[in-house]
Amino acid sequence: MLQLVNVGRKSLQDYATLVSRSLMDEVRRLSGPLEGRRVLHLSATPFGGGVAEILYTLVPLMADAGLDVEWRVMRGADEFFRVTKTIHNALQGDPQGLTEEDLAVFARYNADTAAELDADAYDFVVVHDPQPAATIDSYPQRRGKWVWRGHIDFSTPNASVFQALLPSIRRYDAAVFHLREYAPADDGLRRVAIWPPAIDPLQPKNMALPRRTPRTSSTSSASTSSGPCSRRSRGSIPGRIRSG
Repeated sequence: MLQLVNVGRKSLQDYATLVSRSLMDEVRRLSGPLEGRRVLHLSATPFGGGVAEILYTLVPLMADAGLDVEWRVMRGADEFFRVTKTIHNALQGDPQGLTEEDLAVFARYNADTAAELDADAYDFVVVHDPQPAATIDSYPQRRGKWVWRGHIDFSTPNASVFQALLPSIRRYDAAVFHLREYAPADDGLRRVAIWPPAIDPLQPKNMALPRRTPRTSSTSSASTSSGPCSRRSRGSIPGRIRSG
């Protein structure tokens, strides 16, 4: 079996003071008909990026809303991640393409992942980013719904690399992108949805800090380092995402 990621527990009620009651009621209303449905999230790694940060919050909150949800990680090794790094860059416009050997490595690790996945045990399979996108190729007949979620900008991809992935992506019941501008111009996708990313306001790096804290940290950093990048603009907090 593929590695299961332990996400701990979270409660929607923890966020009650941060959102309106109507929004909380809407979450419960929408999740009600899905209670007990089995959902799998499949990604490349359990740490080190935006996908992992999203899933460490999303998965336990989906569980609290009544779904039977889990997160598993695909098979991979250095040779595979070397190829997927090239794919990642190419899908955002890098001109470097893939060799036949690269394509074979990519297909092999996706097939190995599928071999250890009992996909028909789930009502929904949500596959994140290009790395495991070809897992679906091993399931021409599927019981549940498969959704592919792309977390990068696909608006101006390297055409040859994108065309190599497109047959797999077209097999999904739906594809989800962060912004409408990020979605590729392809009419072959069955259904396209836009779901902007979000941060967890209860994570330490996203919590509000006293106004003096960033200024004090900046002053301290400037006084202990002579480097030209040691100063941070006033009010700037590492890792914080500004809205608007």
